[in-house]
Amino acid sequence: MANKTSLTIIQLNDSHAYFDLHQELFWQGNHAVYRPVGGYARIATLVRQIREKTGDRLLFCDNGDTLNGTYPAVKTQGAAMVPVLNALGLDAMTVHWEFAYGPSVLKERAAELNFPVLAINIFDKTTNELIFPPCIVKAIGGLRVGLIGIASNIIDKTMPASYSEGVRFTLGREELPAVIDRLRTHEHVDLIILISHLGFPQDMKLLSEVQGVDICLSGHTHNRIYQPVQQGNTLVIQSGCHGSFLGQIDLELTNGKITGYEHQLIEVESSIIPDPAMTDIIERVLSPYKAKLTTIVGETATALNRATMLETTMDNFLLEALLEASGAEIAFSNGWRYGAPVIPGPVTLNDLYNIIPMNPPIGKVELTGDELLRMLEENLERTFAANPYDQMGGYIKRGLGLTVYLKIENPIGQRIQQVFVGNEPLERSRTYHAAFVTEQGVARKYGRQRSELNVHAVEAMQAYLAKHQPSYAELRGTYIVA
Repeated sequence: MANKTSLTIIQLNDSHAYFDLHQELFWQGNHAVYRPVGGYARIATLVRQIREKTGDRLLFCDNGDTLNGTYPAVKTQGAAMVPVLNALGLDAMTVHWEFAYGPSVLKERAAELNFPVLAINIFDKTTNELIFPPCIVKAIGGLRVGLIGIASNIIDKTMPASYSEGVRFTLGREELPAVIDRLRTHEHVDLIILISHLGFPQDMKLLSEVQGVDICLSGHTHNRIYQPVQQGNTLVIQSGCHGSFLGQIDLELTNGKITGYEHQLIEVESSIIPDPAMTDIIERVLSPYKAKLTTIVGETATALNRATMLETTMDNFLLEALLEASGAEIAFSNGWRYGAPVIPGPVTLNDLYNIIPMNPPIGKVELTGDELLRMLEENLERTFAANPYDQMGGYIKRGLGLTVYLKIENPIGQRIQQVFVGNEPLERSRTYHAAFVTEQGVARKYGRQRSELNVHAVEAMQAYLAKHQPSYAELRGTYIVA
């Protein structure tokens, strides 16, 4: 006789420590609209409602980029998020920006959580042992479910050295088959769920090469997937960012095999009544910073967002502030995806920290035209590589003071057609003065006469707002697909 059962999976990915309501961008026809969404108290309400319907047949997983992204999280090295996450009722998570505090601090935070951090691809350099468990087995609703974690693999390749001190990262491609086999053969699981922070393109390629995963919860690339994507026999979902959405997939199973499913991408609407207990936790966590962060520091006439790949209004605002603070010709920042929008009107200090929560000092460096070309080509390959495994996260490196004409479809090293600095064609042998923030803005292997100003990014943006009332940061056409 057929044994029929059900299982509901909830996904939260890339919430970036957005504790409370924040603006989010939604496309409406040919333009963007903004509305307040999110916050863990509303997420808690949604999860409670789903749990009331499903009973013990619920799994709730987090894909990481969770302990970093807002001022309270960074100020406490992620500790502010611990009581929030512990109250949500999560089953497991994996990690990425959590390494911003260094591996030793992350291990401390992981030990404080009441659910496991999973990763098959992070190894101690000295012992060559995994620093986190690769997987767990959960008994849920009469099923044995294997949960496997794959962390972001770019931390020791593109991010500051302190993020990966003493540890190394692999793609997870070589480790995954053995973990799947162990779960199937020795643990006798019915389902395998992969919690990945590699990114949607990387997950799709990985799952085309490795069989045996039933559900992939994908993270990192902030995709809003409205219908599950099938790769072989695996269903793949991803659920936006900033805690603005939850992904829910309801599975029907017969004899432990998926025979049907329903999926929804749930907007965490402002009309949802916040969970009272979680509201109390969040108020306690945020109270030390409330007066500081609610301070109004200026006004923007432009809606600031990071929702577009080639160029964004949010980074144009940041880069204008860098140029003004440094007197440089050109400015660069990383192609970050996170950062909740700032709508036209008053700008608070909290908004500025959401733009760049680590608040690094502004750097200056001299770059030759040839180095600029090589740096930009490298970044274009890391963004648009034909092989997803060669993509290194983020959007195009943000720049201001230059115009780049490119062909995305060209092979590595051949995408740039022309570059202008100001209105003048780039000269390969000329030296240019650039401002930047973080090593992802201008990597250490490029340039000379590198120095740090006695000004940090948030201070520079405050100073810029004080001089420009209101400020404008429209798209400039920095990168043009020719």
